[in-house]
Amino acid sequence: MKRSAWRYLWTAKDIRRKLLITLLILAIFRLAAHVPVPGANRDIIQAILNSGDATGQLINLLDLLSGGTVSKFSLLAMGVYPYITAQIILQLLTPIIPAWQKRMQDDPREGQKWQEKWTYYLAVPMSALQAVGQVNIFNSTATRLGLEGQVIENFSFANFLPSFTVVLAMTAGTMFAIWLGELISEFGLRNQGLSLIIFAGIVSRIPQSIAAIYNDEANRWIGLVFMLLITVATIFAIVFVQQGRRNVPVMYPGRRVGARMSMPVKGTLPLMVNMAGMIPIIFAQSLLTFPSIIASFFTQVNNEGVAKFAQGVVNLFGGSGSAYWIMYFFMVVLFAFFYTDVLFAQQNYGENLKKVGAQIPGVSRGAPTQRYLTRVLRRITLPGAVFLGIVAILPWLLSTLIPFGQNAGGLLLTSSSGLLIVVGVVRDTFFSIDADLKLHGYDDSLLVR
Repeated sequence: MKRSAWRYLWTAKDIRRKLLITLLILAIFRLAAHVPVPGANRDIIQAILNSGDATGQLINLLDLLSGGTVSKFSLLAMGVYPYITAQIILQLLTPIIPAWQKRMQDDPREGQKWQEKWTYYLAVPMSALQAVGQVNIFNSTATRLGLEGQVIENFSFANFLPSFTVVLAMTAGTMFAIWLGELISEFGLRNQGLSLIIFAGIVSRIPQSIAAIYNDEANRWIGLVFMLLITVATIFAIVFVQQGRRNVPVMYPGRRVGARMSMPVKGTLPLMVNMAGMIPIIFAQSLLTFPSIIASFFTQVNNEGVAKFAQGVVNLFGGSGSAYWIMYFFMVVLFAFFYTDVLFAQQNYGENLKKVGAQIPGVSRGAPTQRYLTRVLRRITLPGAVFLGIVAILPWLLSTLIPFGQNAGGLLLTSSSGLLIVVGVVRDTFFSIDADLKLHGYDDSLLVR
């Protein structure tokens, strides 16, 4: 009888070692997530989160995606999102700047190394900026709510050394999380480090979400049933869309066998419905958070008009109003199209197919092939982009449609965007493990495909 692939994971020494190293690093990450920023007042943080204020809603959203590190004001409060944002920015700028594009096209391997190096460089100032923004948002909200004290006392340029220490500690925490992710990719599961770091943070909030619904005595059981049904339906929809693809027919040239040429070989070029993955959601969240971070610097200025306008910006992008969620939906859809176009243009299927002598039936080689594939991809990207937008605003839709509970968005095990990330990471992780199993000559799969 053939052994189960799951059982083989622990009998294969090198696979077992990779899994244990991955679990150990994730455990270190979760322990570090409980180390607070020096001088942080957690009582003030909890008061802000429980206030129901628009800024409190924004902080709750950030806390949900960070695995609870924001509410603890941990050294890892920003997670690895500054690095991801820096990575996305460089990817989007590459096709715009000719010198960068030429570098990537001339030597893709060296170009990738160059891009990774500058991603690390850019992640440091972005981490520092986000750290300053988070502290300012907390402190300005505490002052506006009339709370006795601030999250970080006397955080300003006038009190430079203690303030700089806080920013340095939070930036170091982000870089530490990135380093842990790189260790996982190198010594644990290949190329899954940063994804698993984000995954660990999101999943850590699941027990808290279940407890919150269970503590609602009036709607306890109906809430748990709704949570189960909505979560299962969302996971099914995510998997269905993520697996969706359009197979474009391609004719490959035959091989020469002696003095004769064999017949052309029929093949397909799979185009994914959602090629961008979770990136549009992460990028839209980062951009929508950015105005609040910038506006937080001006909420306490002496000019009443400027302070009022800055507070209005913070409230608008606080995640509580309908305007925020509508902007969120359209930004996710637009970024899905834009990021897919950028990725597809970099792959340049038209020239690559021409080099190997392949051709799409009825379409000329080279640039016409690229234009044809781009048109096909844009058509199939539309439902994928709309789906991503719906997933992003699902908490707001639930809170609008379901008549019970203070936060119907909590009827998901985690946020809908977090659920998308979790499903994507689990899927990619299993595929990575399957690849290792096949290297050992093991034909069975962990997942039913």
